[in-house]
Amino acid sequence: MQPNSQPAAAPRTAFVTGGSGFVGSRLITLLVSHGWQVKALARSRAAIEAVQRVGAMSIYGDLTDARALRSGLEGCEVVFHVAAHFKLWGPRAVFDQVNVEGTRALVEAAMATSGLRRVIGVSAAAVVMGNPEPMLEVDESLPLQTRDFAPYSSSKAEGERLLLAANSRRPGFETIAIRPPFIWGPDMPTLDHMVETVQAGRFQWVGGGGQAMSTCHVDNLCEALLLAVDRGRGGEAYFVSDRENGTLKSVVSALLATRGVVPKDRAVPFRMAWMMAGIMGAAWRVLGRDGEPPITRQMLRLIGKPFTISIAKARADLGYVPRVSFAEGIATMGRGTHAAQAVPGLARSTPAPIAP
Repeated sequence: MQPNSQPAAAPRTAFVTGGSGFVGSRLITLLVSHGWQVKALARSRAAIEAVQRVGAMSIYGDLTDARALRSGLEGCEVVFHVAAHFKLWGPRAVFDQVNVEGTRALVEAAMATSGLRRVIGVSAAAVVMGNPEPMLEVDESLPLQTRDFAPYSSSKAEGERLLLAANSRRPGFETIAIRPPFIWGPDMPTLDHMVETVQAGRFQWVGGGGQAMSTCHVDNLCEALLLAVDRGRGGEAYFVSDRENGTLKSVVSALLATRGVVPKDRAVPFRMAWMMAGIMGAAWRVLGRDGEPPITRQMLRLIGKPFTISIAKARADLGYVPRVSFAEGIATMGRGTHAAQAVPGLARSTPAPIAP
């Protein structure tokens, strides 16, 4: 060692759940680019290969595997809990198994791991959604909501409640929840389903599609997760989103255009869609049909009414600034800028002021 030289700092180590998925793989890539060592839970051969491909050490197992959790958490400073069961239909028990009980198992294992100081969970902006009604510029003061017709958002609300309740249950142990709205970006799996629905002739704009909505590019979400490591306040939840708000029609049209798909301008009133979703849901339950109904009340609650969020708290506490604009994100997907220019209304609705 040369005189007066300082030893290199040991790399920071994180444990990631859901690392083979859309958000998790981007998060691992970001962490590795910042010099982190990453271990990632993987429950299949394909998942093992996926996390290794982006630079993580794979830990075989799932959230019910206590041994795998202990192995993965050992030596880690931070946990990023990204894994979730996201569907628009299904028994509540299936959602609870992953989104609630999986969170519980991970938190308990993390609290028992010496040196592990923080669990940062990817929650959802939808945790504050109750009965269908417009919600504009909502902030973290709103209570969590659960509804029988919304198993995904309800289970995410219960999972977040459990996560934040564990804050400070042992000295030096903190928990934080990051709440994104609609997550989008390259390779988003939701877009495949949208394309299939349009091409099958089943697509209609609920309520005409003019309802305002907040979105969150996957890279903006990952940036917020990284900021939360050192800047987030334990026991707190943070809404994060893109800088601009759009409308359902402008957002979905732009995403479909990156695949060269243009939906027909057909619309269905929200009230009629809600009634149809109730009838279809009842039929699916009674008949025991496989798959999801064409329309569900969970889906309608997510996109059917205006819903925008304030990111003032994330800006103040985390120093969060959305790095990827909507236009920039669209320009990296499929047809890029040409798709964005071809979609009426892609200039987006006027964004609400964001506190500096």
